[in-house]
Amino acid sequence: MKKKVLSALLCASMVATMVAGCGGNDENAATDSNAGGEAAAPATEAAADDGAAAPATEAAAADPVANLIAATDGTVSLELWCSETDAYQTTMAELVEGFKAQYPDVDFDITIGAVSEADAKDRVLEDVEAAADVFVFADDQVNDLVTAGALQSVDATFTYDPTATNSASTVEAASKDGKLYAYPLTASNGYFLYYNSEVFTEEDVQSWESLTAAAEAANKKVGMDVGNGWYLYGFFAGAGCNLTMNDDQSNTCDWNNETGVAVAESIQNIASSSAFISVADADAQAMLPDGDLAAYVSGTWDSGIFEENYGAGYAATKLPTFDVNGTATQMGSYAGYKFVGVSAYSEFPGWSMLLAEYLTSEDSQAKIAEATGEGPANTAAAATITSPALSALAAQAEFADQQVVGGNFWDPAASLGASLVEGTDDVQGLLDTAVEGITQPVSAQ
Repeated sequence: MKKKVLSALLCASMVATMVAGCGGNDENAATDSNAGGEAAAPATEAAADDGAAAPATEAAAADPVANLIAATDGTVSLELWCSETDAYQTTMAELVEGFKAQYPDVDFDITIGAVSEADAKDRVLEDVEAAADVFVFADDQVNDLVTAGALQSVDATFTYDPTATNSASTVEAASKDGKLYAYPLTASNGYFLYYNSEVFTEEDVQSWESLTAAAEAANKKVGMDVGNGWYLYGFFAGAGCNLTMNDDQSNTCDWNNETGVAVAESIQNIASSSAFISVADADAQAMLPDGDLAAYVSGTWDSGIFEENYGAGYAATKLPTFDVNGTATQMGSYAGYKFVGVSAYSEFPGWSMLLAEYLTSEDSQAKIAEATGEGPANTAAAATITSPALSALAAQAEFADQQVVGGNFWDPAASLGASLVEGTDDVQGLLDTAVEGITQPVSAQ
């Protein structure tokens, strides 16, 4: 197995020695000028053969970036993966050009691949040694990527401390066992309700019951992707049902209890409205131009298309309540984040980490937010950005949970949601089957 060892970067801001391990295993830093064509500029002469880092001089300790530049010989070839959307591809390309311009003495060859953050883990784990040097991924992938040894831990920094500049929740989500493994990028990967205020009043959108009634009266459609476990979770979580991931990545789930049955019956009642539709995001977007879809559950990534189509009526709010045994119950949701990770097998680990810092700096996060409508993880950048979508996300945050769930959840949950939309006379049996699949032992896959 190919192993890359990163030399010690010693500066005042560092809290630990930076290491690029083999398969994610930590190892004492040692000078290796042939490790990927890059040495991270040891402060003095090369460290001893026993792996101990050489003591730093004052000048070297003061400027780790200068050390990195001085130790770089030849072309620095990096691959970056980010979302395939035009907004991400265009903005990342601009940021990469800014990064290259900041270090004009270095010959860079940086390519940008189109890999959705939702698919990043699967693409990386296809071949961890051949994956991109730097990639954007969703927060629920941290555990699997760390377990596979695919991520370089953030043991040292060049230009800023991610734990100090980003929200505490994003830093916690990017960490495992107290160690930071990724750079927070966005804090807006959650969902809420978009609606056309020229069709619905603020009172109409408070509950699914009033929303569907108003939509029926206006001959409009409202909806969400019920056949998707990510969204379906909001109903059961809101009512207090439990879904947790165990240490072996299996799940514990009680959605088939008495409360779960009442939740499922409520979903069926909502879906039975002639105004309600359960459609995926792409289909919902296709419906917007004709004006029929007047409210839909989605996230900040769709803010542009809803604003464009709703025009003066563009509005957003927290998720509606729904009736559970006669009680108005607030929907829950998943709160999600996007991170930038560095491959533990990067040929140029120092430059990969410096690029990751650049892409997740306050200024870069603000530019990405402006282009995509997503909310920055950086607290200073987030404080300068306001929009109906981000305000709705903030209102929903009180009822949102971080997504921590084993892989056996998704297919049974999708089937459950689709079946509830179609309708069934055996709700208990349907829930029992779903929970059996959700809680299936990982070894039984």
